[in-house]
Amino acid sequence: MIPPNDPVRERELILTRRQLFGKTANGIGVAALASLLNPKLFADSTANGGLPDLPHFAPTAKRVIYLHQSGAPSQIDLFDYKPKLAALSGSELPDSVRQGQRITGMTSGQNSLPVAPSIFKFARHGENGTWISELLPHTAKVVDDISIVKTVNTDAINHDPAITFIQTGFVQPGRPSMGAWVSYGLGSENHNMPAFVVLISQANALNRDQPLFTRLWSNGFLPSKYQGVRFRASGDPVLFLANPEGLDPECRRAMLDSLSELNHITEKSYGDPEIAARISQYEMAYRMQSSVPDLTDLSKEPESTFALYGEDSRKPGTYAANCLMARRLAERGVRFIQLYHRGWDQHNDLPRDLALQCKGTDQASAALVTDLKQRGLLKDTLIVWGGEFGRTVYCQGHLTATNYGRDHHPRCFTMWFAGGGIKPGFTLGETDDYSYNAISDPTPIHDVQATILHCLGIDHTRLTYKFQGRHFRLTDVAGNVTKKILA
Repeated sequence: MIPPNDPVRERELILTRRQLFGKTANGIGVAALASLLNPKLFADSTANGGLPDLPHFAPTAKRVIYLHQSGAPSQIDLFDYKPKLAALSGSELPDSVRQGQRITGMTSGQNSLPVAPSIFKFARHGENGTWISELLPHTAKVVDDISIVKTVNTDAINHDPAITFIQTGFVQPGRPSMGAWVSYGLGSENHNMPAFVVLISQANALNRDQPLFTRLWSNGFLPSKYQGVRFRASGDPVLFLANPEGLDPECRRAMLDSLSELNHITEKSYGDPEIAARISQYEMAYRMQSSVPDLTDLSKEPESTFALYGEDSRKPGTYAANCLMARRLAERGVRFIQLYHRGWDQHNDLPRDLALQCKGTDQASAALVTDLKQRGLLKDTLIVWGGEFGRTVYCQGHLTATNYGRDHHPRCFTMWFAGGGIKPGFTLGETDDYSYNAISDPTPIHDVQATILHCLGIDHTRLTYKFQGRHFRLTDVAGNVTKKILA
């Protein structure tokens, strides 16, 4: 008999409410009680996961490739052409334009907020004569395949809350990422690959770039099997994917079978859904041992592919290589492919560093559109390109004729979308002459998220998960589908 003050006894008594009911319920009551406590346990009934009532309507996209440009590209220097600013160079930003908007501590102490027009040339491209900067010659060639939204806006003015907001729908950490929501709702098209994969490339700029946090592709309060699986540029694409030296596949399979039996016993005893998620993850890791090496082997890609994406596509971990990998992941049915490219935070030396960033990303971004289109995949693959906010029209630091910096600007910035039901060759929204305020078709972050889900056949108001007594969703209590950019 265990003494009352024995630590083993105390540990046995520390049970969650779910675990308590799971241990005490018997017979059919186990299933009935579990269905009441956690209905989502019974929702994973489709072949490769996902909810049984999704999609809510016919989707136009089966998958998403999200090209997140971390640090915030300057809309004024890339997409939002403002020729009138040339005559206003060095003048003070008018109060009538700023309208008392708060600014960051990096420029709030400046004696002046001088207007800094872009030094880069713009030209019209495509059938509709869309203005594109000289820094994006390859994007200019596919402008008839993309839809540009100039008036995206956000609630956050600093990087961490802004990136968290656009990736999870909330400025504070803890919510599931967009890829996790999509994985949870729709599952995977490929039994041997994760539904949600993350790829990261480093900056081409010289200045120090912003960090990225794993919680940006986290499952939040969803079961852990919905978190993003990050692929690495060197070594095993996924940590611990290869068997240890001396362990053959048969031994690994036997070990996993034994471990699965033990986990099922524990799951039956405690009723904890996270145990089921762990079983699922072990099995996925085993299947990935054969599927991932084939995925990452580029030896069968023709020379024309590397010419299309650029020479950097031969170098693992570069943005170009990750765009090529995104296409290969899309071919294999991965549901949500998230690319992060660092280095877009140009508070100073913008002309130099922005040019370097564009040189490292422009060709590959355009190549991804072209490649998917040639393979017939663009029609059901949604591509999203953009950062977490925009850049200010006024200069941060000292303004010269050839150099300037730009601070964070949440009121308007540019994103572009392609494929998957998006209207091609279209531009939405207008900003004022200073690229400071949206004057038509403002597009909040929750609208962007609602539109992405809509293309996947998901009503964003109906994809919910109950946590701590409340039904949560990606778009929180807001969001409208931006129907004008839909084909």
